[in-house]
Amino acid sequence: MTPRPIGYEGVVQPERTTDEPTIDQERARPADERHEEHAARVSELARRHGLTVAAAESLTGGNIAVALAAAEAAGEWFRGSLVAYSSDVKHEVLDVPDGPVVCAEAAEAMARGVRRLLGADVAVGVTGAGGPDPQDGQDPGTVFVAVDDGVRPHVRRFDLRGDPQEVLVAAAGETLALLVQRLEDRD
Repeated sequence: MTPRPIGYEGVVQPERTTDEPTIDQERARPADERHEEHAARVSELARRHGLTVAAAESLTGGNIAVALAAAEAAGEWFRGSLVAYSSDVKHEVLDVPDGPVVCAEAAEAMARGVRRLLGADVAVGVTGAGGPDPQDGQDPGTVFVAVDDGVRPHVRRFDLRGDPQEVLVAAAGETLALLVQRLEDRD
């Protein structure tokens, strides 16, 4: 019997065969390749304009932060992200007004709140009904994204299709794309 290594918290790890990828062979990357491309563009634009960026995420659950943190020179421009999955956290930490949290006003308040909280120049806020059930009267796939630069907030609604995981990935991609668009408007 060949001994098997013990992993984190005493979990026994399965034996590897020689054809399985190792950590060195399989590098971590965002779930959607568009995320990586958008994050690279955010990095380029933020550095060009000397801006810092932050994110407040709900249904995307940290996927935006993963993409931004993996981008080039993120330590120079990425201030951080707050995952406010719970409505209480949105209300108490990000000053989202009482009421529904799947709406344009909530996304705008999330972006404004995280920008202020983390001292960023520009921030995004994303909230939505990932599914499979409606939330706050919104159908599954309804997503609101806001970009706040301290001057003029910009909010967009997206009606995305797919299962909850597909909506999450698409919402992160749309959020990053909107952030790129707003940063490009500074050129």
